[in-house]
Amino acid sequence: MKRIWEEDSDQDLLSRPLRSLGLSLETPFIADGVRQLYFELHKKNLVFRPHFWISEEWFCPDGIPGIAVPFYLLHPRLLNFEKKFIGYAEGEQFPDLLKLLRHETGHAVDNAYGLRKNALRLEIFGSSEKPYPRSYLPQAHSRRFVRHLRDFYSQSHPDEDFAETFAVWLTPNFEWRKKSYGRSIRKKLEAIDHIMSSLQGRSPLNQFRGTYEPLHRSRLTLRQYLYKKRRRLGVAPPSDMDAKLMAVFRNKLTYSPKGQGQKAGEFFKIHRNYLRDKISLGLGEPKYRIDHVIRRMSQRADELGLQIGHNLKLGPLLDIVTAQSLDDLLRNRHHIIL
Repeated sequence: MKRIWEEDSDQDLLSRPLRSLGLSLETPFIADGVRQLYFELHKKNLVFRPHFWISEEWFCPDGIPGIAVPFYLLHPRLLNFEKKFIGYAEGEQFPDLLKLLRHETGHAVDNAYGLRKNALRLEIFGSSEKPYPRSYLPQAHSRRFVRHLRDFYSQSHPDEDFAETFAVWLTPNFEWRKKSYGRSIRKKLEAIDHIMSSLQGRSPLNQFRGTYEPLHRSRLTLRQYLYKKRRRLGVAPPSDMDAKLMAVFRNKLTYSPKGQGQKAGEFFKIHRNYLRDKISLGLGEPKYRIDHVIRRMSQRADELGLQIGHNLKLGPLLDIVTAQSLDDLLRNRHHIIL
């Protein structure tokens, strides 16, 4: 069913209240993800199935064995706004969607069975009572935490460590026992395996089907949501990065019909290692931080349809990635905001 706002101009759509969008989770993309998640839970002999609702972000609230799904995944225009204003959209690609579903299910199963009081969980992962930090600076080479979601999310809090480890454990065909994990990670995966084995065939203790901050109760317009999120994450206006990119690359519309230009995003990927190593050494910053900048700039260049000019040298590209890296440092963007 076509929605009335699908014919709106961008400015009119930005002015629309989120609660008026009339979105549904019954889209093939989300439905396929939920179906796959339920299949994975079935294969592990877990009875629990989280419920879902639409909100502004991905999250699983304390006490509710369900998962909020961000509205922008439910329509291409909303997805494009998210990427334009924020720089990326969590869960846009199907493999990333599944990773997020597994992670949030880790929180949901925690709520469903009251696992925060489980003695083994407390011993291995720590207490949920520990306050969440407003931000954290990840240790890229730590061997004490699994790597599932980007940004080393498992390092931020014991609850996130639990959810991330659960997500790795749930992933199909991932034979974690054969991996060369360190002692700490192996103990965590063994703890998850032991706890989940004890829950096989058992109905959840908490079967509450409520929601928290559903989209239909939001008081924000699309524009207000985007600007609020951008401020919270410390994201520079898109025009800042766009200006850097446009100074080096050319828009595909300026090319002759022969279309000889290589996509800027491909150029970034080809020279990624050189850029990362050179800038990391020059700024004294970890390589993973520079990787994050290159990934964002590459994605934005493709969204703008940028191509390289003839005989483009690496010097100008090195300059703009360095400038963007410095901008990120000044904005404290490498401290991951929760």
